[in-house]
Amino acid sequence: MRTPVGIAVAVLMALGAVQAFAPRATPPLAATRLAVDRMQLNTLVASKAGLVTGGELGSLLYSTDQGKDWSRAKVSNDRQALINQISFAPDGLNGMAVGHEGWILRTSDGGLTWKEVAFEEKNGEPLMSVARLPSGAWIAVGAFGKAVRSDDEGEHWAPLALPASVEDKHLNRIVSSADGQRWLITGERGLVLHSGDAGQSWSVIDPFYNGSLYNALALPNGGWLAYGMRGNIFYTEGDQGPWSRSDMPVQASFYGHAVTPDGKIILVGQGSVMATSSDGGRHFTLSRAKGRTSLTDLLLLPGGQGWLASDAGLQAFSPATAPTPTPTPAPQAGATPSSGVAQ
Repeated sequence: MRTPVGIAVAVLMALGAVQAFAPRATPPLAATRLAVDRMQLNTLVASKAGLVTGGELGSLLYSTDQGKDWSRAKVSNDRQALINQISFAPDGLNGMAVGHEGWILRTSDGGLTWKEVAFEEKNGEPLMSVARLPSGAWIAVGAFGKAVRSDDEGEHWAPLALPASVEDKHLNRIVSSADGQRWLITGERGLVLHSGDAGQSWSVIDPFYNGSLYNALALPNGGWLAYGMRGNIFYTEGDQGPWSRSDMPVQASFYGHAVTPDGKIILVGQGSVMATSSDGGRHFTLSRAKGRTSLTDLLLLPGGQGWLASDAGLQAFSPATAPTPTPTPAPQAGATPSSGVAQ
């Protein structure tokens, strides 16, 4: 009797083992949604591949459906350093991203994959802005006067020659005119550098403001608009001056901008404030996006819709549903940009 029972038990155990190790179809995992509405994102641009954004912990993301869904780009090295700006060449495929620790990454497919081309593990300064010159060279600038240039699509970088008076001032943004012949670099303590030869040489514009200027844009009349701390906005009708103060009814810092098809200028900044000008930057009216965040960038899509980037994530933008203009001031603190670099 014992023998048949033992054999039966052995058979059952063998069948159990076969069942345990038999191949099974694994149920599909639920799709993982990136929390782009809760991430610190400093830059938002369009490329030939779609929309591309970057920010906290080295995040580089892309969307191929106008911002509905987002995916993480493939990055050669995970540095978890804050990304401050992404810029693309006119072809929409070749681009650079810059961030803290002197981090520079290159893409050749519109932002789907990125290759590290520079990183300073020890004592690396934050890079704040990057741009491609008409010559094909790339330049990048950042904290404490750091400025570099690459003439081989980012493979190698060397110091960029700037006037000695730049000293250790932070350099915040590189901007150009539509034709790429005139350029500005804005910085702290009222520093503005000008180039009239497509970025080959630079000179200092006589100071017209003593605070930090975070960004600028070229105006259709050949002038410029420069903006920064505590609602200090300045415009000029000529290439290098004279500069006049814009009428801005709020002391909020502004970090990014967009221009609508009909020529309206929209600035975005501290306290979810948006400021709009219909007269070339001379006067601004206010509205406010959702929340109380620092808006870092605005990207308009065809049709007028778009996306706002902020230190609290992305949110949709629509002129038709924009908040009603309000004179309520935002906080008057001179907050620094979300890059964390003191200005």
